[in-house]
Amino acid sequence: MKSLVVEDDFFAGKLLTKYLSALGEVDTAANGEEAIVAVVKQINETHRNYDLICLDIMMPKIDGQQALKGIRELEKKGLLKEEECAKIFMTTAFSDRDQVVEAAKYGCTAYIIKPVNRNKFYEALYDHGLTKINWNNQ
Repeated sequence: MKSLVVEDDFFAGKLLTKYLSALGEVDTAANGEEAIVAVVKQINETHRNYDLICLDIMMPKIDGQQALKGIRELEKKGLLKEEECAKIFMTTAFSDRDQVVEAAKYGCTAYIIKPVNRNKFYEALYDHGLTKINWNNQ
């Protein structure tokens, strides 16, 4: 599995990177602008997106909602099949209903509240077909 962690908070980014590095390769970006650059590079080089993108909502330059919309547009422009598109988990410290609705509208896969609980995070990965380990049975 190849993942992209997009997080402007150093410690939150390190935690997600630690969780995901046990499952494969992890790239990082500090804001939505860097995320879009990374996605363009990934699609151009492999003709598929990352398997998973963990995308913080509140970030400088381009926020997570704008980045989500931009990433989905890039996938469409790249004519990617559904299985070539990323699963996108929005990560945030806030459980704002409007944010959740907006993220769903733009095609997010899951909405994860920070601080991210390892077992719940791995369960979400399993639920969305990103790992074969069922953390509910651990």
